[in-house]
Amino acid sequence: MDDAAIRDLLLQTRRIAVVGASDRPDRPSYGVFGFLLARGYDAVPVNPTLAGREIHGCRVLASLEEAGALDMVDVFRRSSEAGAVVDEAIRLGARSVWLQLGVVDEAAAERARAAGVKIVMDRCPAIEWRRLHLPPKVTDLHTKPA
Repeated sequence: MDDAAIRDLLLQTRRIAVVGASDRPDRPSYGVFGFLLARGYDAVPVNPTLAGREIHGCRVLASLEEAGALDMVDVFRRSSEAGAVVDEAIRLGARSVWLQLGVVDEAAAERARAAGVKIVMDRCPAIEWRRLHLPPKVTDLHTKPA
């Protein structure tokens, strides 16, 4: 995706599931999840190992299906495991899938595109947000002045 498409995707997304979210502050998924919350997204952590615990004050869900309707699924899984998450996101009607840095699955990307699902691979939304100089909060764009 080019910069304009990534900008639009980040600014039009509202609800994100972070698959593979960690409760360990030294893990990138912990930091990115907190970044997404700080930007005003309705984000939910998904990790069956941590189900029922909290990350950044949000209850961790065991499955993507439990997350309900989603705009985006952000995937912190190995490339070899990403395809199954992409397929589930397609099945559940997510509008986009974001595969984190180092995560690439061309076959899964083709399946997503064929289903009309936008896909980003080998990038991080927090890095892209800063690189594209997006506003402090996505919610700022959706708030009408009084």
